[in-house]
Amino acid sequence: MILITGTFFALKTSAATNISSTTTDHWAWNDNIGWIDFYNTQSVNVFSNRLEGYASSSAGDISLDCATTRIGNICLQSQYQVTNDGAGNLSNWAWNDQYGWISFDCNNNSSCGTSSYRVLINGTTGDFSSYAWNDVIGWISFNCTDTSGLCATSQYKVNTSWTSTSTTGTVDSTTYDTGVAAGVGLNSVLWHGSQPAGTSVKFQFATSNSSSGPWTFVGNDGTVNTYYTTGPDLSKKLDYSSHNNFRYFRYRALMLSNQSSTISPRVDDVIVNWSP
Repeated sequence: MILITGTFFALKTSAATNISSTTTDHWAWNDNIGWIDFYNTQSVNVFSNRLEGYASSSAGDISLDCATTRIGNICLQSQYQVTNDGAGNLSNWAWNDQYGWISFDCNNNSSCGTSSYRVLINGTTGDFSSYAWNDVIGWISFNCTDTSGLCATSQYKVNTSWTSTSTTGTVDSTTYDTGVAAGVGLNSVLWHGSQPAGTSVKFQFATSNSSSGPWTFVGNDGTVNTYYTTGPDLSKKLDYSSHNNFRYFRYRALMLSNQSSTISPRVDDVIVNWSP
């Protein structure tokens, strides 16, 4: 949505995903429903204690928690969530309207004795692996390495920028087109969400006159080593000289948990103010 005030424009965007946009790095596979895309809804995020958002498939959404479904928070009707133990070991349940519950850990239904499985995230690389299970459609594979020799014919996996070895998570937005061929100047950034004590949210911006980049994210001094830091609902002025006369832009949000990695900030919306 574009909000117009005089000669200034504010572009309101939804919080993006920390799932990789790389072509081979955001897919899971099921033999019955085919590919499951964890990137294109721009809603899936991995945190130290949970997953949120929903992936898309030929069978509809794969909802990872009741609070962030496509239609909003439905936790009053049904309580569920895929959890993360902080080390990348996932547990509990996702939901699909057509096929029902999807288990991320065999302990969910006491089947580990006969069929051991658990979806994992590598704490260093952010790669998902292993299987989830649904009683109707069967196994869901998160990495071609789950099956011997499969990667030689079908390269796929789900990858996230979250890692268990860091208290930070990075989210890159999609590319935004201002529609002004001569370019615009980026003026400020403001975000809505929550920032518990001990956490922080930082931004970098990248601009280009090509929709394909290249994208170099920089902070308040025009270098890759700095960030714009602001709290929720507080506007932060951007360095005009670094982002003037460019048509396209992207933002990068860096979210830092508390030191024990038990509490994370949440970014719901990002508003970027620009003028021609």
